[in-house]
Amino acid sequence: MTLFLLASCSKEVAQIKYGTDQCENCKMTLTDKKYGALIFTNKGKSYKFDAAECMLDYVKENKISESEIDKYFVINLPEPGVLTDAVAATYLISRELRSPMGENISAFKNKADAEKYQTEFGGEIFSWDELK
Repeated sequence: MTLFLLASCSKEVAQIKYGTDQCENCKMTLTDKKYGALIFTNKGKSYKFDAAECMLDYVKENKISESEIDKYFVINLPEPGVLTDAVAATYLISRELRSPMGENISAFKNKADAEKYQTEFGGEIFSWDELK
């Protein structure tokens, strides 16, 4: 019983299960491992999204209060399925890199990777604050 209580109180970020999980905002099944986002709350709950734009829309529409959010995560495009800190990430909006919701926002763990993709695919680079 004690083990169950300790396990249920842990604050571990859930991983996205592609093909199974649904976007909290648009209810689409998450399928593209190059895209995805996650909000982790102060209480340890995870909300999963099929793209950064769905996560941002969810917050903008006040479906969750910013004060409830502990951390934002996005998938690092060069590492499909790997979450990275969304606030520290760099974003590229390019028509050549199609995201699931059509706003074509791709996330990168670092600016150098975003610039490399920009050279190949064009588009405009943004920070988290600029993207919001």
